[in-house]
Amino acid sequence: MSSDPQPQNPPAPASLEDVAPPPTLPVDAAEPDPLQALRQDPRQDPRQEKTRKRVAMYLALVAAAFVIVPFLFWRGAWFGRALPDAELEQYLNDKDQPRHIQHALVQIGERIERGDKSVEQWYPTVVLLTDSPMQELRVTLAWVLGTDQKSEAFHKALLHMLQDRDLLVRRNVALSLVRFQDAAGRDEILAMFRPTVVRSPAAGTVRYRAKMESRVDNGTAVARIELGPNGQGPDGQGQNKLVDARTPVPGTVLEIKIPDGSTVSEGDELMVLSPGEMHLWEALRALVIIGQPEDLELLTQFERFGSAGLPEKYRQQAQSAANEIRRRSESISK
Repeated sequence: MSSDPQPQNPPAPASLEDVAPPPTLPVDAAEPDPLQALRQDPRQDPRQEKTRKRVAMYLALVAAAFVIVPFLFWRGAWFGRALPDAELEQYLNDKDQPRHIQHALVQIGERIERGDKSVEQWYPTVVLLTDSPMQELRVTLAWVLGTDQKSEAFHKALLHMLQDRDLLVRRNVALSLVRFQDAAGRDEILAMFRPTVVRSPAAGTVRYRAKMESRVDNGTAVARIELGPNGQGPDGQGQNKLVDARTPVPGTVLEIKIPDGSTVSEGDELMVLSPGEMHLWEALRALVIIGQPEDLELLTQFERFGSAGLPEKYRQQAQSAANEIRRRSESISK
């Protein structure tokens, strides 16, 4: 069972504004068109032949740059590039580059799923990352720890991480525990069906960046808190000091609890998010394995009424989970 989200680049906050097309630069009529030489017969003027070759070389260099630069960026950001063992060892222990550690974790997880036993040499190092201060690393780690259901060390590490301070980490941990046939994270699984509250990270004046029915990803800055009286800092003087309120998980804005421009305290409820689609899907799949008879009411409602805007497969998955729970209950009672 996959967890949500699968490890990948740490998500950049989603933009809440429409992206405008780049402005069209005016063309100065007095300036010669360098491409005009490509549209004329160079035999008309030897100078045009030189211009043509120069422009062609320039365009070739530009084209090469567009090939090379994205590849270099892709090589540095993409976690699918296979790492030789020596490089994997280096990446896994590179405390100055958390993305290197994340890349190594992804590689280890993929090799485990391919049945590569050689990666067991790094299990002790992997387990030590459970208390990493980097949320992105712990999210990735939660997935990796679920890839070897025979590892007791991984199982114990997941149970430890079930108390993680970050909601997204806990959800990934709960889903990985399901792969161990362990229902210890069932409360977190059930919470994926419920709305999520976004709270103010500080006291100040709230300025919203998201609107009702906006779809947001985890980590999206949906509001900005201007600290202190009238946003003038803790002492009421100086320049505005700002703190972003970010979403802990994906979802859609269902309710804004406090009007824009209001004074808020740390921990106040700012808005409510509906469950994210992928989280709902993974929760439904998890209940096929760890669901209990008391979950049938939730699943029956989902099966009958579904959820607005969701594909039919969600209702069908709820039905499958409910049927499997009933089958298990009947087997136990016999």
